[in-house]
Amino acid sequence: MNRNLTQYHIVIPARYASSRFPGKPIVDINGKTMLQHVYEVAEKSNAQSIVIATDDQRIFDVASVFCDKVLMTSSEHQSGTDRLAEVCQMMAWTDDEVVVNLQGDEPLTPPELLQQVAENIHNYQDASIATLTTPVHEQDEIHDSNIVKVVTDINGYALYFSRAIIPFQRDLHERCDSDLYQRHLGIYAYRVAFLNAYNQMSQCELETVEKLEQLRAMYHGYKIHTQQAVMLPGPGIDTPDDLKKIHSLLV
Repeated sequence: MNRNLTQYHIVIPARYASSRFPGKPIVDINGKTMLQHVYEVAEKSNAQSIVIATDDQRIFDVASVFCDKVLMTSSEHQSGTDRLAEVCQMMAWTDDEVVVNLQGDEPLTPPELLQQVAENIHNYQDASIATLTTPVHEQDEIHDSNIVKVVTDINGYALYFSRAIIPFQRDLHERCDSDLYQRHLGIYAYRVAFLNAYNQMSQCELETVEKLEQLRAMYHGYKIHTQQAVMLPGPGIDTPDDLKKIHSLLV
């Protein structure tokens, strides 16, 4: 596919409230807020527009300095997907348009991944969502419940996401050097039609047990296509300790 023909929007959700790191999007990293670093990643992509969506006036004021499309959204949303759906309605995007979700605490995301996930959903017309994966080989990571694993069918469509070990090797309990285990990366492309339908979908028990909202989409019959990422993203920032580790990686 010609990369210049792939049309998509980027939405960057940014919340002030965080149990582990309040105010995270507007912390300073080498003279810029984390959110500005994330915005500059989006600027390096081929997206036709970039929107920052927040529910806090402090973030709105900071973001408005460097971004001309900052939206104040509801503080009642239960998930980032709900916030994206509100943005689609506010922007009046049509059902067939594509939205890429770039998290506001991922300043080390390669812009190539944003392009890749957008192309992925364009290439698989029956997918409502596209996302990326990377192989996991180390046993401590395979067993880590904070690392979400995914298994797919022969065409790359997700069969299930879990914090548990999937697939489970009944007769083998040693290092796996194949790409059998796939870590899910939290980068998504959505069709606007799906986002418009999302907040009408009831939660399912799988979603509430695993704490993985993508399982709601699968439970209701929507397809998620996956691809291995063309490169590895840098670490995200969940805690103040994480922040200390990346100062040298951002300029």
